[in-house]
Amino acid sequence: MNDRTCIVTRRQAEADELIRFVVGPDSVVVPDIKRNLPGRGCWVTADRLHIEKAAAKNLFARAFKAQVTVPADLGGMVDGLLSRSALGMLGLARKAGAVVLGAAKVEGAVRDGLALLVLHATEASDDGVRKISQARRATVHLSGPAILAYKLFPEAELSLALGGTNVIHAAVLAQDAGQAVEKRVVALDRYRGGTPNDLAMLAAVADEDDAAEDME
Repeated sequence: MNDRTCIVTRRQAEADELIRFVVGPDSVVVPDIKRNLPGRGCWVTADRLHIEKAAAKNLFARAFKAQVTVPADLGGMVDGLLSRSALGMLGLARKAGAVVLGAAKVEGAVRDGLALLVLHATEASDDGVRKISQARRATVHLSGPAILAYKLFPEAELSLALGGTNVIHAAVLAQDAGQAVEKRVVALDRYRGGTPNDLAMLAAVADEDDAAEDME
């Protein structure tokens, strides 16, 4: 079996689209998020559905050709590891000056095309999210970057990671530190099933642009 073949789908993929697992000394299956643990590994498509399917169908034992113990909540364990990785990198980006906080500053970073992505706390009000979403749409209409937004963390986790209080809206800026955050946020979002509302928003903007071109 190819080193990067999902044990569930049997499809080959790039490393960023998969999660590696190894077996610890106690024969327990361990997620290797950083892909640097020693030993023979196996790979699973990087979303919770496939990982839980691999556990339920005893596919880890088949892949490792050995009796292994799968943690009862392997899906939740991986979610926690991905979440902590993203929050940790977010804190480093804040120290590097690659994060701005507060609705007004976030909206400004979006309209200026400086934002790489936007984070809303899960408690964010519809009104606060709407204003920033309007700025994101306007930026795309003006041929600026498509800036995606994510609701992945509660206010308490964002505040702790960013060293602030009552952090509801944050923008990660398009800098090297911001790109490292983006990679981890995208991985967590994909693991949790993606952000269909954002994809729908971008598709709607594209449709509007196509319609406008047809009328010219």
